Amino acid sequence: MKKFSQLIISLFFSLIVSMGLITTKAHATGIYDLPVINAGEAVWVIDQANTISRATQSKLNNTLGDLAAKTGNEVRMVAIRRLDYGETMDTFIDGLFDIWFATPDQKANQTLVVIDTLTNKSAIRTGKAVAEILPSEISESIVSETISLALKNLQYNQAFLNASDRLVAVLSGQEDPGPPQIKEVNVEGTFASAEETDDRSATIWVVVLLVVATIIPMLTYFWYIGFPGS
Repeated sequence: MKKFSQLIISLFFSLIVSMGLITTKAHATGIYDLPVINAGEAVWVIDQANTISRATQSKLNNTLGDLAAKTGNEVRMVAIRRLDYGETMDTFIDGLFDIWFATPDQKANQTLVVIDTLTNKSAIRTGKAVAEILPSEISESIVSETISLALKNLQYNQAFLNASDRLVAVLSGQEDPGPPQIKEVNVEGTFASAEETDDRSATIWVVVLLVVATIIPMLTYFWYIGFPGS
C-alpha cells in the first residue's frame, strides 16, 4: 500500500511538471508561430502577447497604413509573450525578417519592430532603402531610448506609439523628433537652508540691537530729566 501511494504521488508530480512544461512551451513564441506577412500586405500590427489595446492598434494601423501609401515605406510592429527556448531577440527578429521578406528587394523598404513583453527587450530591423533614410544611430535610439523608456513603466501601448511617431516622422522626410523628454520635477523646499537661516538670524539681531540702542539712551535721558508731563 505504501509503495502504491508513493507511485501515485510520483505520477501526480510528474503530471504537474509535464503540464507546466507544456504550458510554458505554449506561451513561448517561435518564428513559425506568427502568421507570414508579405511585402505590400496591409498588416501592420501583430499582438501575439495580447498587450496592445484596440484603440492603439487602430491608431497604429491608420498611421502606418498612411505612411506606406504615401512613401512606400512599410513599418510592422510585433508584440510577443516570450521568446522560445534558445532564442534571442536578435536571432528571432533576424529570422522573422528573412521569412517575411525573403529577397533584398522585398526587404528594401521594410522596417520591423519587435517587443518581448516577458523580458521587456526590443529590437528593430530595416531594409537597405530604409537605412539610407533612417541611420543606425536613430534606429538604436528608438530601441534604447524611445521604446525602453516606456517599457520601464510597462507602458507597452505607449512604447509602440512613441516608436511609430518617430519612425513615421523620419521615414516621411521630416526631422527626427528624438526620444521623449524626461520631465524633471523641481520641488522647491519649504524649509530654509542653513545659510538662509543664518542670514535671517543676523538680520533679526541687527534690528534688535538697533532698537535697543535707540530706546535705552532715550529711557536713560528721560529717567534723569523726568518724563514729559510728570
